[in-house]
Amino acid sequence: MSRFLYGGRVSLFAGLLGAGVTVLLGLCVGAAAGYYGGWRDDLLMRLAELFLALPWLYLLFALRAFLPLAVSPLEAFLLIIAVLGAVGWARPARLVRAVVLSAKERDFVRAARGFGATDGYLLRRHILPATSTVLLTQAAILVPQFILAEMTLSFLGLGVPEPVPSWGNLLSGLQQYSVLVSYWWMYLPALIMLPFFLGYLGLGSELQERTEPYKIERSLGSLE
Repeated sequence: MSRFLYGGRVSLFAGLLGAGVTVLLGLCVGAAAGYYGGWRDDLLMRLAELFLALPWLYLLFALRAFLPLAVSPLEAFLLIIAVLGAVGWARPARLVRAVVLSAKERDFVRAARGFGATDGYLLRRHILPATSTVLLTQAAILVPQFILAEMTLSFLGLGVPEPVPSWGNLLSGLQQYSVLVSYWWMYLPALIMLPFFLGYLGLGSELQERTEPYKIERSLGSLE
């Protein structure tokens, strides 16, 4: 039970941190592409299309297998976060770009630019807040996916190594028939996935509903 609880902390933190890195990278790339346009937009979006066309799960395996396997648990954890962030940024970047393209053409943004507002001020004050709903929705989708990705990597021996437990390497014992028939509690990490994922998606939907009125209020305040 102690290994199960500690492993849950590792797997959940990997999903949260990986989703945070992905959303932050997607925000930076999408905002730069949508706001500045031109050759930057073309280059960044062609790169995003390349990442979207690749099967991200196999790309995840390939990137992690290419990196050193004989590393400490902390280094392996950080490598997983880096790999997750590297393969998942393209879709949030495209969605953020679409929001930024629409937001930068609004009248209050044009008025602020006419009064001499800098690019940094416009992005920070008027444009990037409009992407909050998109980013929250993407985070709600990515966190369960990345937890499952970490579990898959650890299950296959490419994630956090023993003796540090995670839900993935705890499940790796189920590859042995003797464990399957004799130790039923080894199924717990697999059984906990469904209620956790459903609960997290419900929490994401609730947060999105709570932030929507705030977003409308900010837009009306900017128009005034």
